[in-house]
Amino acid sequence: MGEKYTATAPPAEGVLETAIYVDDLDAAAVFYGEVLGFEQVIASEGLFVFFRCGDTIILIFNPEETKKQPFAPPARQIPGHGTIGAGHICFRATGEKFDFWRARLVAHNIGIEAEITWDNGARSVYFRDPAGNSLEFAEPRLWGYGEGDTAA
Repeated sequence: MGEKYTATAPPAEGVLETAIYVDDLDAAAVFYGEVLGFEQVIASEGLFVFFRCGDTIILIFNPEETKKQPFAPPARQIPGHGTIGAGHICFRATGEKFDFWRARLVAHNIGIEAEITWDNGARSVYFRDPAGNSLEFAEPRLWGYGEGDTAA
């Protein structure tokens, strides 16, 4: 491996994108686009649909396609990836926005699996997307962030 690299790395600025996997991209497009109201960025039939969520992109892939090595056209050569089982994404929602999202889920008949008030007073609400991925809205203070903070 050679010499150990000892320079201090600058901190990452946050998560640019995160991926989940679904067996029905059309159902995912409706759920994330119409129920959650996220802006669809791009889609490729049978392969993926991507959405903007704040300053993060939610990548939703067909796992059968992403298992391939590489799964993208030759010009891109993206390494294969994927998971087995349900993934998890937690969306940030502060105060009144948290209340809005909880009410929106109820209005769309989305089953709420759990509602938790954590030891520090932060609230979370858990639900599932049509593919069974575990989703959550939580107040950022759950992890020590203030009302608009992105870092502790």
